[in-house]
Amino acid sequence: VQLQASGGGLVQSGGSLTLSCAAAGRTFRNHDMGWFRQGSGKEREFVAAVGWSGGTTYYADSVKGRFTISRDNAKNTAYLRMNNLKPEDTAVYYCAADPGRMGRAPIHVNYWGQGTQVTVSS
Repeated sequence: VQLQASGGGLVQSGGSLTLSCAAAGRTFRNHDMGWFRQGSGKEREFVAAVGWSGGTTYYADSVKGRFTISRDNAKNTAYLRMNNLKPEDTAVYYCAADPGRMGRAPIHVNYWGQGTQVTVSS
């Protein structure tokens, strides 16, 4: 699976952004999709994931209630809607895919896309 992330940018605190992850290659709809992020000087961390059918979603506690992950299997694309952004959300965001259940540990992820920078100003 090849993944292409987009949609990052600069936004003020309290603002919103939507990230997209377009997939190509092997069967997208058989894979869980997820988003991770890595702040400057920090380790990569789990943000959110969605099951292959779109019916199961789970989030890191730090983003629960503010971020929404979704997918459109007809378009081979996953999304991360981010509302009420905070300066601590500033990071490079990476999309990920896994043929099994997406784990929260980056080491278990099978496929990565390139990152997209999200910067939230205070």
